[in-house]
Amino acid sequence: MYKAYKYRIYPTSEQETLLAKSFGCARWFWNYALNLCQETYKNTGKGLSRGYIQGLLPALKKEHEWLKEPYSQCLQVVALNLSTAYKNFFDKRAMPPRFKPKHGRQSISYPQNVKFDGDCINLPKIGLVHCRLHRTFEGTVKTVTVSRHPDGKHFVSVLVDDGNANPSTALRASPKPISVDKAIGIDVGLAHFAITSDGSKFDNPKYFVKRQRNLKKKQQKLSRKKKGSQNRQKARLAVAKVHAKIARCREDFLHKLSRKIVNENQVIAVENLNIKGMVKNHNLAKAISDVGWGMFCTMLKYKAESEGKQYIEIDRWFPSSKTCHVCLNRVDNLSLDVRAWTCNHCGTHHDRDVNAAINIRNEALRILALGTSASACEGDVSRSGKTSVLLDAIPVESGSQRSIA
Repeated sequence: MYKAYKYRIYPTSEQETLLAKSFGCARWFWNYALNLCQETYKNTGKGLSRGYIQGLLPALKKEHEWLKEPYSQCLQVVALNLSTAYKNFFDKRAMPPRFKPKHGRQSISYPQNVKFDGDCINLPKIGLVHCRLHRTFEGTVKTVTVSRHPDGKHFVSVLVDDGNANPSTALRASPKPISVDKAIGIDVGLAHFAITSDGSKFDNPKYFVKRQRNLKKKQQKLSRKKKGSQNRQKARLAVAKVHAKIARCREDFLHKLSRKIVNENQVIAVENLNIKGMVKNHNLAKAISDVGWGMFCTMLKYKAESEGKQYIEIDRWFPSSKTCHVCLNRVDNLSLDVRAWTCNHCGTHHDRDVNAAINIRNEALRILALGTSASACEGDVSRSGKTSVLLDAIPVESGSQRSIA
């Protein structure tokens, strides 16, 4: 099973310069190859293979001497990533590949010849770089990706094959009956981030709202700086640090909450939400983007599967809020401003969110009892076939081991 471990590295000023050159060469070759693929398709109606793109490197290095500065295999991986991006696009798993800008997150990948030496990592043509190994890993290193975030921090992501089978595969082969007390349904929202079927409610931390005033001041200072000046670069870095702080706080909260839920339950059921469609509502787009529902579901999924537990997504059109979980009576209309309602059939008074979470849990147990999977909606079905080992990688959370009480 593939696992990904992320560590922070602390390169020296000279090593930062070498990494910046490597980032630039990889970005240039990506844009060059992508433009060539697009022009070839327009003229001939055919694409370019990975081997053809990699075969362009010797002639390009003679024409551009600076392409010899980075590690040669980092440029070869660019061709692999571009062919994978096109395959995912043609298989309707992703959008078409785009040109990479100079600003923003930069990355290069090392397919081999990377070694760990104590608290350092040895990168080809870079040398020993101090690495904060906050946890150890076992297995064969497949790929090492070095990235630089907009706030100037450098990280390394290590893809490892531990040689073990995926526990979720064995669980699907021999399913076991699940008791109700080991299953949980989760209904997400904006007032409360998550409401579970056992009645627990977790508040929405709203990290972006808390730092919005500080971010506004930093952005106003950035807008006053002259373009191309060093002061503008410093102001841009200050804005990037605020965004990075917000992202780290959000990620830490989601890691701790998802870990708590996975540790305490055997079956985790959530609703398959159309988040891309929901953010088109301009009144709620900022709040929905800040809350991080998609990231939360992703964390629940890979953590549950890595421990051999069941993660199920219920169809988004399932009437979880309008159905009474006691008598299964369904109301015709229930507006969003109604947070509590009473069933006309059995007289049970329901909290809207808790009732929805209970119905999500019951629907997941019904699906497991029938031995079928939830029906997929339109184009959400993933086609068979693997394009890269990165698609199977299970990220390992790098935050605190503490869980939310």
